[in-house]
Amino acid sequence: MAKHLKLGKRAEGIAVDYLRRNHYQILDKNYRTGKAEVDIIALDKNTLVFIEVKSLKRTRFGYPEEQINTHKINMLSQAANEYQTEQKWEKEIRFDSISITFLPQATKLEHFEDAFL
Repeated sequence: MAKHLKLGKRAEGIAVDYLRRNHYQILDKNYRTGKAEVDIIALDKNTLVFIEVKSLKRTRFGYPEEQINTHKINMLSQAANEYQTEQKWEKEIRFDSISITFLPQATKLEHFEDAFL
């Protein structure tokens, strides 16, 4: 597996652990429909949350959350719509992002609720 894919999987694992510690119920990971993918789908009380996880090894050229562009947001929205249809979900939804930076001295995690859409 390529290094950037290993880093991404590690970040997703850290994000899942964080969410569980904060009482989210993990419903699905790496949900895919066509070319669209959602890293984590979770339940926060009665809200269905679609979560994009981004990670970087350094911040010299920006922060992980800045890597989420319009195309990615559109793909997330497409996957979220498909998931809601499959699950017949008609309650609240939210789009979050989790940014993980692997710094030499520590791993930094930031959770952005209602990050886009």
